[in-house]
Amino acid sequence: MTVETTARPPFPHNSGNSSKGDGAVHKVATGAHAAVDRAAEAADDAARKVKPAIDRAAELAHYAVDKAADVAAPTAEWLGEQGESLMASPKKLVDGTCQYIVANPLKSVAIALVAGLLIARIVR
Repeated sequence: MTVETTARPPFPHNSGNSSKGDGAVHKVATGAHAAVDRAAEAADDAARKVKPAIDRAAELAHYAVDKAADVAAPTAEWLGEQGESLMASPKKLVDGTCQYIVANPLKSVAIALVAGLLIARIVR
């Protein structure tokens, strides 16, 4: 005894009213595809319109950063060169003050007393 098998389509196929159902499905699918195509077309069109503005904004941002770097570079270079002398200035001031106090102790006490009285009067 032999059993014959026949290949079936992946979806059931009804005879009779199937042409009306297939036509409706085809119509809905076609409408959905058309809607997706219109949405994709609108997105592409929007991207094409926005791209020049984005490119211009990026160009202006690059220009601004380059300009700021050009302005800041000499200042950074000067600070690098003068860094040690700027850091040494407070030390020089303290050293000079110490030398003055050692050389003129009474005058230094008088100056400190007058400065203290002035500060006290201002604070009141």
